[in-house]
Amino acid sequence: MSYVVSISGSPAAQSRSTHLLSLAESALRSRGIAVRRIDARALPPAALMHADFAHPSIREALELIEHAQAVVISTPLYKASYSGLVKTLLDLLPQTGLAGKIVLPIATGGSLAHLLALDYALKPVLSSLGARHHLPNVFASDADLPRSANGYAASPETVQRVSASADALAHALDEQAQLRELRTKAASVAAASAPRETAATLAALIRCAS
Repeated sequence: MSYVVSISGSPAAQSRSTHLLSLAESALRSRGIAVRRIDARALPPAALMHADFAHPSIREALELIEHAQAVVISTPLYKASYSGLVKTLLDLLPQTGLAGKIVLPIATGGSLAHLLALDYALKPVLSSLGARHHLPNVFASDADLPRSANGYAASPETVQRVSASADALAHALDEQAQLRELRTKAASVAAASAPRETAATLAALIRCAS
């Protein structure tokens, strides 16, 4: 079953970045896309820090990422960088751990001044892991996600940006599925024609030998 894996990189149980991620997950599910979340803060700290690949929780998280068609990464931005939890989790991936996957970075920060951290800190790391299909960032400042009685309330503009990103991801997944289908058909055609080509080559060799 195809699915998108979402990664929450906030160290807090309730945060703007996690709220923004929840909005994105809801938007994707409303478009018929399955989403599986990895909450980095819920992973065993010792296993995460010491790269204990044998730990069941670490192994499960890495397998979720490995088999996902797309990855949505949510992180708070501070001090011109993304969260240490995201960095620690990404460090566990193999060198090509994001190859062939669609990647959507989602982030929150105090102001737009933090936005550049996505392009200059996070994206180079994602690219080094093989990610080539980056969707446009979704960024929300504190003003875009003010506190409310139930946690946070996204501004209409923020909701619209999340919806547009969900549309873009859904479209990219459709294109990815079509390309995968074409490759499968091409492989089938090549496999079917191989015996005929082999027979023709053998006949030519026999003629040359005689």
